[in-house]
Amino acid sequence: MIGYLLDTHALLWWWTNAPRLGSGARATIEKSDRPIHVSAAVVWEIAIKSALGKLPMIADFQGQYPQLMRDNGFNRLDVTDTHALRAAYLPGTHRDPFDRLIAAQALAEDLVVITRDPEIAGFGCTVLW
Repeated sequence: MIGYLLDTHALLWWWTNAPRLGSGARATIEKSDRPIHVSAAVVWEIAIKSALGKLPMIADFQGQYPQLMRDNGFNRLDVTDTHALRAAYLPGTHRDPFDRLIAAQALAEDLVVITRDPEIAGFGCTVLW
């Protein structure tokens, strides 16, 4: 394992200091000596929800995003063709494209996913909450 990959809800709850963020997840984000990554897929999912007005806790996500990333020292993880292919061919019936891509990136890049979603673990990923 070379680092961590934040799932969408984990990232949102971190940025908004929500009590719903698991204590293990919070401690890892606060104190990890390994890199913490944010997938372009997660940014896309948050941006879609923000544009639809579903995220009042981050009213101007497009404007706030660069500063949030800088302030937290998170690394951007681009989506590659390797990630896309792996996501498409993951086994199982879980169809959420964002979850499939996050799982594929974690598997391809040897990352632990910080998530409360048990279905991501079902793809073979190591998860932490």
